[in-house]
Amino acid sequence: MSGNDEKLSDPGVTEKTGNDYPNITTSKVTHRPWWKLGGKDISFAPVDPDSLTTSNAASTEDVETAGLDNIHGSVFDDSGAAQFYKPIEKYEGSHRFDPNATWTPEEETALVRTLDWRICLPACTFFFALQLDRGNISQALSDNMLPNLGMTTNDYNNGMTIFYVSFLSAELPSQLVSKKVGPDNWIPIQMVLWSVVAICQCLITDRKTFFITRFLLGLLEGGFIPDVILYLSYFYKNKELPARLAWFWTSYVATNIVSAFLAYGILHLRGHPGLHGQGWRYLFAIEGGLTALLGILAWFYLPPSPTQTKSHGVRGYFRGKNGWFTEREETIMVTRILRDDPGKSTMHNRQAITPGLLWASLTDYDMWPIYLIGLTWTIPMTPPANYLTLTLKALGFSTFNTNLLVIPSSVLFILQLQFWTWLSEKFNQRFLIGLLSQVWAIPLLIALETLPVKFPHSNWVRYAISSLIVGYPYVHAILVAITSRNAGTVRTRTVGSSLYNMAVQTSNIISTQIYQNKDKPLYYTGNKVLLGIAAYNVFLFIGAKIYYTRKNAQRDQIWDGMTREEKLNYLATTKDKGNKRLDFRFAS
Repeated sequence: MSGNDEKLSDPGVTEKTGNDYPNITTSKVTHRPWWKLGGKDISFAPVDPDSLTTSNAASTEDVETAGLDNIHGSVFDDSGAAQFYKPIEKYEGSHRFDPNATWTPEEETALVRTLDWRICLPACTFFFALQLDRGNISQALSDNMLPNLGMTTNDYNNGMTIFYVSFLSAELPSQLVSKKVGPDNWIPIQMVLWSVVAICQCLITDRKTFFITRFLLGLLEGGFIPDVILYLSYFYKNKELPARLAWFWTSYVATNIVSAFLAYGILHLRGHPGLHGQGWRYLFAIEGGLTALLGILAWFYLPPSPTQTKSHGVRGYFRGKNGWFTEREETIMVTRILRDDPGKSTMHNRQAITPGLLWASLTDYDMWPIYLIGLTWTIPMTPPANYLTLTLKALGFSTFNTNLLVIPSSVLFILQLQFWTWLSEKFNQRFLIGLLSQVWAIPLLIALETLPVKFPHSNWVRYAISSLIVGYPYVHAILVAITSRNAGTVRTRTVGSSLYNMAVQTSNIISTQIYQNKDKPLYYTGNKVLLGIAAYNVFLFIGAKIYYTRKNAQRDQIWDGMTREEKLNYLATTKDKGNKRLDFRFAS
């Protein structure tokens, strides 16, 4: 692990099997079936499990899940193997890393809570800004934006397709820029740039200008989400990250609730002098200005890493000259992160990804099952969510009631997001819990498809079903975290986060074309398509679970069949990197 990831000598390394090690007798190990809950939760298998320490220091267990049977020690507990996992010299926290450091659970808990307030909460606030500017199009629609601009539903579909294509196209380039200059620099720049475009939406006059602003908004917002995910991985352990990402996406949904109330007030400016007297124009101008202010504040706030919180000149003004943490606290933060996942120290936080490293990450086939899931898993729920306000308007609800009626589905969404994310870590199951998103949607889509056009209280029944679909078990935080977790190296984590998010954005592009103008307002044809995709997703989730479970079982057979000397020799001589190493274990 101490080898610099820049010097990847064999990016085309193929997966090893027992046949690649003819002198090693593979061990017959009893493995937990793929459908069972629980199991081990480690990033790298130890050379000698018996060498793991049994001290009470928090460094050997997760403070948030202490007492569970899936917590194990670190590879650094084996003094003979520790040298092969040490950080590269240029890693920004290498001067604070001490594999022999100990601390109390209370110390670590206090530090994690500090990170929650100082890192996670601002990240959630910035995501609030992103969603405010890209999601207020929904409230604008309820205020007759399309008729004001002489546009149709199909024009809106095309505009959203343009947005998602540009958003998708910017994902990977943005992440590469972020890796070079640092997320602490790039995130504020993105926020200010997209806010300027968001404000300019108040001046659009027709379909052409609508398309232009959608394109620019997607181009400048693309990459923000994986940038923040990479940034959070600098501060949190693998098991801690899903819960923080759940709050991250909670802020996204909370934006829908807050924006509904903001829209309720701002849209009452319709008829007010200026901006053609149209409330949706005021909506774009006011909310864009708010996010621009947050972007400027982010520039003076975000630290580069846990060991770089001291201010330097104007930058870091809000962190103070002495920074946030003592040397001991920095040692605890760095050491606990690397004990949990040594792969996080294979690059420093201002190190660019070279073409060779980029290609190695793009061709990492062990990440492809996650990308395939990202491509389709949200599609069955996305059109009903995107069209909820238009559907409510078509069902006869007023503009202001429409914006208020979306709130219950958002609350349900948040509750399900938090619960299932928590449960996935408690029982060490991700893909099977992800499967529940499709199981939830299928009967609701069947109901929408089979209900007659008219029946008593039909509007309220369809509203209830649509709200349940929109409030589905959202497992995005689980899938994003497992993308980061299964990467094995910083460069694959950087590229993988982008590719997964690009897959999700591609699914959004597909989703915009499923509900067509000729099929409204009940979209019977579109719902048939959504049902077919949901059925396909069931097989995808189960297939991914089986793939990673079997992959770990194959490696366990080889690794457990090696002697201690053979394992140490492998670690000293292997050219395998990240998740291609025999000692790496995938989460599933």
